[in-house]
Amino acid sequence: MSSLDARSSTEATGTPNLHILLAEATVLGDAALVVSGVDVLGVEDVRVGVDVLAAALRDAGVRAGQPVGALVGSGAEAVLIMFAIWSVGAAYVPINRRLRPSEVRQFLAETPIALLIGSRSDLRKHTFHGGLIEHSIFSVRVLQPADTEVPCHDPDVALVLRTSGTTGQPKAVLLRHSGTIDALDASLAKLRHSSREPRKAARPSPEKATPRMNLIPVSLALWAGIFNVLFALRAGAGVVLLEQFTPVALADAVRAHGIRSTVLPPALITALNDATDIDDLAPLRMVRSITAPLPPQAARRFHQRFGVMVLNSYGQTELGGEVVGWTAQDVRTFGESKLGSVGRAYDDVDVRIRDEHGSDLAIGDTGEIHVRSPFRMHGYADSGPANDSNTDRFVRGYLCTGDLGRIDEDGFLWIQGRLSDMINRGGLKVFPDEVEDVLRRHPAIRDACVAGVPDRRLGEVPHAWLITDDVVDESALISWCRQELAPYKVPTGFNRVEQFPRSEVGKVQRRVLAAEFVAEQGGAARDTIGGS
Repeated sequence: MSSLDARSSTEATGTPNLHILLAEATVLGDAALVVSGVDVLGVEDVRVGVDVLAAALRDAGVRAGQPVGALVGSGAEAVLIMFAIWSVGAAYVPINRRLRPSEVRQFLAETPIALLIGSRSDLRKHTFHGGLIEHSIFSVRVLQPADTEVPCHDPDVALVLRTSGTTGQPKAVLLRHSGTIDALDASLAKLRHSSREPRKAARPSPEKATPRMNLIPVSLALWAGIFNVLFALRAGAGVVLLEQFTPVALADAVRAHGIRSTVLPPALITALNDATDIDDLAPLRMVRSITAPLPPQAARRFHQRFGVMVLNSYGQTELGGEVVGWTAQDVRTFGESKLGSVGRAYDDVDVRIRDEHGSDLAIGDTGEIHVRSPFRMHGYADSGPANDSNTDRFVRGYLCTGDLGRIDEDGFLWIQGRLSDMINRGGLKVFPDEVEDVLRRHPAIRDACVAGVPDRRLGEVPHAWLITDDVVDESALISWCRQELAPYKVPTGFNRVEQFPRSEVGKVQRRVLAAEFVAEQGGAARDTIGGS
């Protein structure tokens, strides 16, 4: 099936396929569709690149529904690869090209694929006995035929994504074509504050065939990167891919392409806050924070420094993407008064805050976030479709997210942290995010992380790791915390560090800090000091 045939094929079979987004993009004429470093690809360039790779996939024997993996990063190749895989009806399995050989071996052992695509240099790093295709933007070579014994997925499965493991053991999540298209339309409707109806492709006049460009500064091996590329195409926009993030590179891309809104994970927002080599981010006006909750203090600091509004959002891979966010009307009505909230639930999405017994909590109370979403995953690769009987993460149709939060009187959701990160200090609950927000407001502290460490008397107590420009007296920090926190929430100790360990999507790894602390203590629990 060629790119031009995607729409008619979808309509004929009645099975939605994300490849149709590329077919719709042909109305943009000769405009740039994908910009990545020195590579500038128009719609026709992308179509040809996709068709060439799709032909090679067929020649290699890839069957509809088979999982096809690709070693990808942040370049234009990733866009061509995913649309070529969908063009032949296969399921796309993105693999971060920066993973070490041992990590890729583990990935493929847990997530079998029929064929692996990658650049010559990337493929040389790995040993794989299934199908192989060497790929660059317009150069494709079949090295080994596909493994026809690898089972096929349901035709509606578009992606097989490995979770980050923050909710337990990493799992392979199956996301659907139909659910993803619905999620894209819901995101557009939410942002535009309009009723959710299928979007008609933008049709600029021939003399105005220059689409708006969306900047994607995260890896296309991640769901956040993939979703935002698809979001741009669904909105009738092109994409600028930032292959290597630096504050200067992002500021230059924003200025060169007239970017007024973009997406950024918290780690990049913090890097921009701390950057000394940029003065402004004009003409940027709005940033949507993705991949992890952004501390309110970081959002306020970014807004004060650059005059750019930062909007949080919320979703999980299992939910099919973003399910809570802001509308343009929310920004106009509430502005900075809700800065730090992740927004309000999408239409058709139901969010509940529940206690450990599964009972709904009152407005303002903190508990586990439960979400019922029409965009949710098809299931896990090793357990079939997602329903209440094959995974304990679903209860009566609601996904138990493992995240802690509260909903205020205006319906805005505020993330309080992870259930697994909650500190049980002698029976009293301490939420690390709350303590971190207080610490970040100290004028000498640039960033803070709080986690539970073992304590002989209380079981566990909060400990803080700080990024500061200067040494801060511990007694002064305890006094600062006591002004806004109950005594049992005050950290019992403080460590100064240069940076925090982060996951692939930029989430601070509290468990790593806590484990390192315990190891430094010789594995023994400490005696409580301060804040008792």
